[in-house]
Amino acid sequence: MGPSGSLQAPPTSAPCPPPLPTQGQPLTVGDCAVFGECPQQMPRSSEAGYCCLSRDSNMPNSRDAQPQGTDVGTTQDNSQTSSLTDGRTLSKESPSHGLALSAPEKASPSDAAEDALWTTRADGKVRLRLEPLCTQLPYTVHRMFYEALDKYGDLSALGFKCKNKWEHISYYQYYLIARKVAKGFLKLGLERAHSVAILGFNSPEWFFSAVGTVFAGGIVTGIYTTSSPEACQYIAHDCRANIVVVDTQKQLEKILKIWKDLPHLKAVVIYQEPPPKKMANVYTMEELIELGQEVPEEALDAIIDTQQPNQCCVLVYTSGTTGNPKGVMLSQDNITWTARYGSQAGDIQPAEVQQEVVVSYLPLSHIAAQIYDLWTGIQWGAQVCFAEPDALKGSLVNTLREVEPTSHMGVPRVWEKIMERIQEVAAQSGFIRRKMLLWAMSVTLEQNLTCPSGDLKPFTSRLADYLVLARVRQALGFAKCQKNFYGAAPMTAETQRFFLGLNIRLYAGYGLSESTGPHFMSSPYNYRLYSSGRVVPGCRVKLVNQDADGIGEICLWGRTIFMGYLNMEDKTCEAIDSEGWLHTGDMGRLDADGFLYITGRLKGGENVPPVPIEEAVKTELPIISSAMLIGDQRKFLSMLLTLKCTLDPETSEPTDNLTEQAVEFCQRVGSRASTVSEIVGQRDEAVYQAIQEGIQRVNANAAARPYHIQKWAILKRDFSISGGELGPTMKLKRLTVLEKYKDIIDSFYQEHKQ
Repeated sequence: MGPSGSLQAPPTSAPCPPPLPTQGQPLTVGDCAVFGECPQQMPRSSEAGYCCLSRDSNMPNSRDAQPQGTDVGTTQDNSQTSSLTDGRTLSKESPSHGLALSAPEKASPSDAAEDALWTTRADGKVRLRLEPLCTQLPYTVHRMFYEALDKYGDLSALGFKCKNKWEHISYYQYYLIARKVAKGFLKLGLERAHSVAILGFNSPEWFFSAVGTVFAGGIVTGIYTTSSPEACQYIAHDCRANIVVVDTQKQLEKILKIWKDLPHLKAVVIYQEPPPKKMANVYTMEELIELGQEVPEEALDAIIDTQQPNQCCVLVYTSGTTGNPKGVMLSQDNITWTARYGSQAGDIQPAEVQQEVVVSYLPLSHIAAQIYDLWTGIQWGAQVCFAEPDALKGSLVNTLREVEPTSHMGVPRVWEKIMERIQEVAAQSGFIRRKMLLWAMSVTLEQNLTCPSGDLKPFTSRLADYLVLARVRQALGFAKCQKNFYGAAPMTAETQRFFLGLNIRLYAGYGLSESTGPHFMSSPYNYRLYSSGRVVPGCRVKLVNQDADGIGEICLWGRTIFMGYLNMEDKTCEAIDSEGWLHTGDMGRLDADGFLYITGRLKGGENVPPVPIEEAVKTELPIISSAMLIGDQRKFLSMLLTLKCTLDPETSEPTDNLTEQAVEFCQRVGSRASTVSEIVGQRDEAVYQAIQEGIQRVNANAAARPYHIQKWAILKRDFSISGGELGPTMKLKRLTVLEKYKDIIDSFYQEHKQ
């Protein structure tokens, strides 16, 4: 950064980085020799297309009451111009100079380039939301990476297991490899604003392919590894993929099956396994990089020079609620701004202060993992270590122990499974050890609830942590972990309190694919139990159509907001209103300090938020694993329940065996059951009676009769990814559950009619 806050133009060339560890030989990832040797000069681009705004150093927070809702953000300046570092002025009214300012007033749906806040074209440009609230300089992904090299070039960027040994790649090497991959993609025929679709588990090659795609002027499109060939076909066709990158032969087979229906597809690259035989237009990663050597560095630089922050570089496909997946278009500014300021709100440290170490294991096709692992890592010089593909089947904890991350993110289901595993181990421990753990957790939970920000803890709390809890955290791989995040789905109060008892605060974030991930963040300095944190500085929120309790639909504004849905103008207009606000469809409330609490989804008719009721049932009944409330367009509420069961260590599938905690519950209520089938198949009277009484207690605490659960059923199997009830990030897919268990649900209401 220059002294005035503007970016300084980089030199056109720089000395070669220090020799690679394998100088004279290709560096390898796994068994793939793909990287070649260091060039004599580091190719760098001058990057055209920047609108250099002077930074507003005086941006106080405000909370303005509005007739239709609450708008939380920063006070807006009503002036029509903003000064530029080159002395010119830029009017909000005119988009004539590249990237015009915009404020949340009226969003024009015009197709004029860079005049509108949204577009549905892959090659479209949008007006960036550079209002006085958020004047930070926009820049491209290449600029972000290029600037990171000056600060973090020699640091370890990526860690991966090779023959049971951890290997590392520096930021210099990472950048050079990404350029090589970019040139390979260009040689294979990647066109501007067409996609490279990536279908594989998290790996260095996923990162190289993603960054290389952006450098080459393409659009990164992740596809979940669990996707069917039909789902792959829809996404690859919709995003006009020129190239698909896969990791295994299994994924290659999916693409070969649908290739004939993909008119834009020119080549497939496979990196973890070789193709089963030589095939036309199927290349290994080594072959891709070799092909790229035919493309001059100057040709790649010329493409990089033309890139602008208001162009699309990432597509994230979200299933939504109905119909085909929607392609969420994210601009270079969406990515670079969120990677910088969204992560700052979560207290992610730059490597100059402390190099963050993170484990990458959640699907990179999901925005949370992609922004946290990939783009934030580059911004701050983090070290990203890749877990094994079977991470969620049990190997994750081994990776955590070996890597010892400083920052970790998990979806609620992952944290719940860790909690259940600790409870099982504790139940099987000796009497003394078990009592010690319970004592330590009880003391710590009480301390954390009564004095959440107390730096000086009482002697008993420190003793409990030293004797017991520090060892538990070390066994989990969290000995050095200062920040533990969760998002993508609600988390039960029980889980949050459990980890609080281990001295592990779980920091929530809230956002959508359409907000480039985090629009709200919690951190060690910005935390309130059960909340989703506060709005990221520079962003805005308002609640519309609030009820008497202050609950309204959450609407978002800021640099995080997406460009539009690819090829879906109607869906884009539904999501972004005429004033440019993103309507999330989520309901929530803001407390006096601006902390957000999610209460449920926007419904037709009477709005009954499901999450608090589902949480109350799970808290009241520790035998319950999943609870899903049903009631939309129904006369009364009903609920589907599953029981806590162990997971198969090989497949991570739910078994029929109850967990230790569930068995204990059965014993307390007078049942000898140890399996789900015993309870459901024989309709165990003691367990069913205990569950009915628990639901009656939940009903007794409900605000009104419409919030009472009148019917419920226990399912024979817990929800799972393979069963279709959970998505790739283990988020509950409510519509799938409604369809799958339609007969059971219909029976609730048919009985009522009779």
